[in-house]
Amino acid sequence: MKRSLLVLLGAVSLSACAQSSPPATAARPAAAPATTAVADAGAEARVRAALHAVNPTIDIDQVGPAPIEGFQEAIVAGQPIYVSNDGRYLMQGSLYDIANRTNLGEASMAKVRARLLKSIPVSDRIVFAPANPKYTVTVFTDVECGYCRKLHSQIADYNRQGIEVQYMAYPRMGLGSDDFRKMVSVWCAQDPRKALTDAKNDRPVPARDCKNPVTMEYKLGQRVGLTGTPMILASDGTQLGGYIPPEQLRAELDKMAAGGAKPAPSTATGSM
Repeated sequence: MKRSLLVLLGAVSLSACAQSSPPATAARPAAAPATTAVADAGAEARVRAALHAVNPTIDIDQVGPAPIEGFQEAIVAGQPIYVSNDGRYLMQGSLYDIANRTNLGEASMAKVRARLLKSIPVSDRIVFAPANPKYTVTVFTDVECGYCRKLHSQIADYNRQGIEVQYMAYPRMGLGSDDFRKMVSVWCAQDPRKALTDAKNDRPVPARDCKNPVTMEYKLGQRVGLTGTPMILASDGTQLGGYIPPEQLRAELDKMAAGGAKPAPSTATGSM
């Protein structure tokens, strides 16, 4: 489960500027076009310094000009936030371009996800692929969640749709849990593909330990904004959703490849 950004920033922090009812004098003119952002050479450093001043251990994956004047967009703990160029004010929440019906923060998150995913080699993933895949998706999975099991029960159908599925581990019960240890056993098995299938079908998986990527992939899931399992990501970092049936996933990938609108993430995650 995603941790609250306000908790991550600390009890006394810039989050005090992001209350649900700000003073009326703080309001900005409505309908500002997305192109009005003005470059500020020192803004990134000021924003990073301000965030680290309230929590020196916070992970900041990216800072850049926001699509609203006077603010920078920072990607923190898998969430886009907006901090004023002087590092004084912070806004948390989704930023929408009403005219284009676009979540502007999601575009930035996709770029961050694509970069972070490259840090995990394919050899550290459990891959189910057809002979000549047309598309590749990354799926953060857990061996216990119902929708993860439903997705995996149709893995052959995804492959028949020309989709390669690269699994990454996200034990949703947390590091050190029984769930975590079971996923370590899966990733350390002589045949991880068979072990994953067995675990998702409640068949016993021999306990094993080895040098494995489970902890790294779990932490990466938090940084890419995971809120539930499964989480399906396209190769460009776009979040396609939770569980999506094979034919529907192929249709959405075809639409993206043709330059169509990117899909709104599905909410089918977690237990069934």
